[in-house]
Amino acid sequence: MAVEMATTGMSLGFASCHVCYKLAQATREHCPRCGAHLHTRQPQSIERATALLITAAILYIPANLLPIMYTEALGSSTGSTILGGVVILWKMGSYPVASVIFIASVMVPLGKMMALSVLLWSVARKHKFGARERTTLYRITEFIGKWSMIDVFVVAILVALIHLTGLLVFRPGPGALSFAGVVIITMLAAESFDSRLIWDLSEDSRERS
Repeated sequence: MAVEMATTGMSLGFASCHVCYKLAQATREHCPRCGAHLHTRQPQSIERATALLITAAILYIPANLLPIMYTEALGSSTGSTILGGVVILWKMGSYPVASVIFIASVMVPLGKMMALSVLLWSVARKHKFGARERTTLYRITEFIGKWSMIDVFVVAILVALIHLTGLLVFRPGPGALSFAGVVIITMLAAESFDSRLIWDLSEDSRERS
């Protein structure tokens, strides 16, 4: 049974502008609408995404080891890491809150970095299996990335609203900056990865067969 090949814009000599998404001739150097540089695929997509992913993985270590927040109560200061805060909430009986923070602040960033690693590895190794499944994985990874900022938002709200000098004061710790860096950089890594590369490999394999 013959497989009907889908016609792609790149095969017809067209490129989509990555700024305004106008379809133009790939031979043009700049987009006729907004003037941005025109590329059929994002240049150095794998290299950029890999560099950002490595940076996020490095920042993930201090983000979990360093205190994300300091609590000053009656003159004594106590630092809390992300996992330490989850444990405290769990012991207090706040199981839903502890679960949400654990999933959003620990599992989601780790899962996103693992998913991006699989996608980058599969494209770099020119694997052609499961293009649709890998595209779905990329869309999920891109969507859930911003929800990891819950811990940073909690710290920001506490620091801004609760400041009773001498009684109770919340201050951000160095872990908050590292964690925010992890979330932002993984979002940039996902944006830098051109998911169309997955389908390019799949189309090439069909053309040869």
